[in-house]
Amino acid sequence: MRRDIFQAIADPTRRAILVLIAVQAMTPNALAEHFDTTRQAVSRHLKILTECRLITAKHQGREIYYELEINKMKEIDGWLEQFRTIWESRFNELDKVLETLKKNQ
Repeated sequence: MRRDIFQAIADPTRRAILVLIAVQAMTPNALAEHFDTTRQAVSRHLKILTECRLITAKHQGREIYYELEINKMKEIDGWLEQFRTIWESRFNELDKVLETLKKNQ
């Protein structure tokens, strides 16, 4: 089954993992300490994030460190940009309404 990045970020645990990895590369064990779940469950989340290429695994000695893939995150940001434009437009309209109400008081 082919996964996409939006399926990956739909899960709150995976979003939390992305936030943690954004700060610094982490091992599966270090990540598992942040969740009330098993190491195997965290590994499944890491597998999905890796399959979607949101994170990459880097081997350092006997450890595997997971790092955030910024370019994939930019893909998500690009998709969200269309909504930012809509929200900003609506907020600007609301500002105009509020200014008109203030002037009329």
